[in-house]
Amino acid sequence: MAEAALLAHDLVRVLGGRRVLDGVSLTAAPGRRIGLIGENGAGKSTLLRVLAGVDHPDRGRVERPPDLGYLHQELSFEPGAAVADVLDDALAGAREDVAELDRLAGLLADAPDDADLLAAYAERLDHAQLHEAWDADRRAKVVLAGLGLDDVAHDRTLGSLSGGQRARLALAALVVRRPSALLLDEPTNHLDDDAAGFLEEQLRGLPGVVVVASHDRAFLDAVCTDVVDLDPAPGGPVRYGGNYTAYLAEKRAQRVRWQERWAAEQAELAALRDALGVTTHKVAPNRAPRDNEKMGYGHRAGRVQNQIARRVRNTTRRLEELARRQVPAPPRPLSFVPDTLVDAVVDPVAEQAPDDVLVSLRDVRVPGRLAIDRLDVPATARLLVTGPNGAGKSTLLLVLAGLLEPGGVRRRDGLRVGLLGQDTRFDRPGRTARETYESVLGPARAEAVPLLSLGLLHEWDVDKPVGDLSVGQRRRLALALVVADPPGLLLLDEPTNHLSPTLCDELEDALGPGPGAVVLASHDRRLRSRWRGDEVRVDAVTS
Repeated sequence: MAEAALLAHDLVRVLGGRRVLDGVSLTAAPGRRIGLIGENGAGKSTLLRVLAGVDHPDRGRVERPPDLGYLHQELSFEPGAAVADVLDDALAGAREDVAELDRLAGLLADAPDDADLLAAYAERLDHAQLHEAWDADRRAKVVLAGLGLDDVAHDRTLGSLSGGQRARLALAALVVRRPSALLLDEPTNHLDDDAAGFLEEQLRGLPGVVVVASHDRAFLDAVCTDVVDLDPAPGGPVRYGGNYTAYLAEKRAQRVRWQERWAAEQAELAALRDALGVTTHKVAPNRAPRDNEKMGYGHRAGRVQNQIARRVRNTTRRLEELARRQVPAPPRPLSFVPDTLVDAVVDPVAEQAPDDVLVSLRDVRVPGRLAIDRLDVPATARLLVTGPNGAGKSTLLLVLAGLLEPGGVRRRDGLRVGLLGQDTRFDRPGRTARETYESVLGPARAEAVPLLSLGLLHEWDVDKPVGDLSVGQRRRLALALVVADPPGLLLLDEPTNHLSPTLCDELEDALGPGPGAVVLASHDRRLRSRWRGDEVRVDAVTS
């Protein structure tokens, strides 16, 4: 019994007056693991809901395998239900397969030549083998342990679990069940490195379809056989074969081709304008003949004028055609804006030698949160803060920023510090994004570095109140503020949260050459694996 494909045909979904899905089609064959990527609001979660059947398209249709699993944000059980109830539900299909095979085997013992019984037994056997029904109970134990739930008692109620535990239990139930098609929305949220690696291994072993929306680049790299980019493109969503690294390589190659075509078109436009100007000058209608032209001027004037006029028309036509269909300039990758763009007060840090210390910590203690014996942050630091949850990584960044003053901290006079925290909030939610940007940076800097020039917010979002922006959009606005006016010391707490994978890559690349000093705390596995600076580990305070 072969697994069935998941097919979507020309899906359209309108939400809040906006076409979130506009003619999206998708073919997901068994064994394919498709990653959905794109900016926040590109339609990843909407597409998953439509594929799962919990939301309905305004146009188009979906063909689903009969056994489909969808990772909801919350378990579809009452808070009083026990962990055992969730596991029993996940194991019900496997137990039903085994019980039905036993029943059919009993019937076949009495009627071994019954063709219908033989066919039913063969079909059920194929299904049981494909879904590893006899191994289900052992698999449940392995999955619970792999996702960090082996110490959770099975009689615990769901209401007594933390949000992270409930999310991991919902994920475990799907992996144990092994449906023919598995739809996952940000499955690595709430998972540590070991649990994420375990999930990747489990998904690679599934015989059916997997469609997953994720910002986790390491996960996309480890799991996906295909990547679908849902960001707007002239031909709609684009599918790329291979994992995230293969997708990234193809996108970079596309960008090179785009840049080359744009440059060639701009050169041709410039040449056409120059040729048109020179030709028009040569045949100005009232130009008098030169002395050496006077004898034949009247004879040749009409013929020459016609030839040149034809050339002008052809050049003009070509210029208009090329100008009309020219490709737009490719967007600039994210980069930190140098101070030389505007007249500004020079940051004293810029005048320091690379080894000069911006901030030094000696015997710093924040009771119950942080203990640092010694740490120096030089002017060109690239420092990654690592450690388990609750070890004090965010607290360390607050101390470096001066938002916590526990004593034992020395800071360079005049040092300007920027902190991009995990929770992006603005004091005036009624202000638009553009007004907030201008207010924080000041008129001169905001005029020299327009918000839209950074490519972090869409044109239709900059005049929305920041209180109406999504979490990802507010994150982008906060990032724009530090990109447009980089501080001497930039502190980043989980900077890739709520950013698209491609923007995360651009941010990583931008942190290499500038700004001054960078201290960063992150759970992003791809970022940490590619980090080329120093590391400092903080451990949980035990007393």
